[in-house]
Formats: sequence, structure tokens, C-alpha cells
Amino acid sequence: APNVLWLTDITEHAAREGKLYLCAIKDCYSNKIVGYSIDTHMRASLAVSALRNAIALRDPAGTLVHSDRGAQFRSAAYRRMLRSHGLAGSMGRVGACGDNAAMESFFSLLQKNVLDTRRWRTRDELRLAIVSWIETKYHRKRRQRALGKLTPAEFETIYTPATAA
Repeated sequence: APNVLWLTDITEHAAREGKLYLCAIKDCYSNKIVGYSIDTHMRASLAVSALRNAIALRDPAGTLVHSDRGAQFRSAAYRRMLRSHGLAGSMGRVGACGDNAAMESFFSLLQKNVLDTRRWRTRDELRLAIVSWIETKYHRKRRQRALGKLTPAEFETIYTPATAA
């Protein structure tokens, strides 16, 4: 069902101006990126902002949010955000990269389809490319075998009850 398990992590990529960081949250039900935040730093506020964006679009009370053991996900602000919205936090074991493999798989697709396609001059150029790819290509055009050859948007439209959507 939607909003049972969310995965989250942070990735980075460089433009000539400097690095850009993406914190994304993926719903394991449909593989849809339900929230994300992009910034020039990797502080806790990046993870909090991504979580806030996901909460604003969903009804996530009771959702398990799984991450690695990064400082951003262990911060007081992040834990407070989880608690105040009735979410449960979960963290992978030390050295167990497989715990968050589905999130890493998304970042690998992003790397292959956007980040490594050219050299990015500005952070704004890179930010626009990331957002465009997530919102148009990944959610609405990229068919996934695990979803019966549907896109995440199609899968949620077909299989999510109207009240949950």
C-alpha cells in the first residue's frame, strides 16, 4: 500500500560553480519520488526539507522512513519532524549498503540519465535538469518491470484507492 515504507538518501554532483546535493524520498509501493530537496549544502535542513515536501503531498501517518546513518537523518530536527507527523524512523546497519539498495538504484538511474550526460556549468542548470527528469521522465515515462511495465504515476493512478490518492 502507499505510504507504508519510504526510503531516503542524499547524493551529490558537481557543476563548475560547485556541488549540488539532492535528498530524495521514495515510496516503495510505486517507486515514486514523493519528496525531494536540492541545495548547495548537505546539512540536516536538506533532509528535513525533503521530508516536509513528502508530508505535504501525502497522508503519511504511520509510515516507516528508512535511511542510512548519515548525520542529517540522526539530527534532532529530522527526528522531531518524524515524531510530529507520526512517522517511524529506521536506519540501516553499519556497513550494510544493501539496506537501502532501492534508493541507491534510483540515484544510479539519475546518474546515468542526467548527471553524467554532460558537464554542468551552473547549479541552476543542474537543478532544473534533475527536477525535469524526476517529474517528467522518471514519474511519467520510465516503465518499470517491478510495476508491471507501468510508470510510477500510472501505477499509483490505477492501484491506489481514490481516498489514499
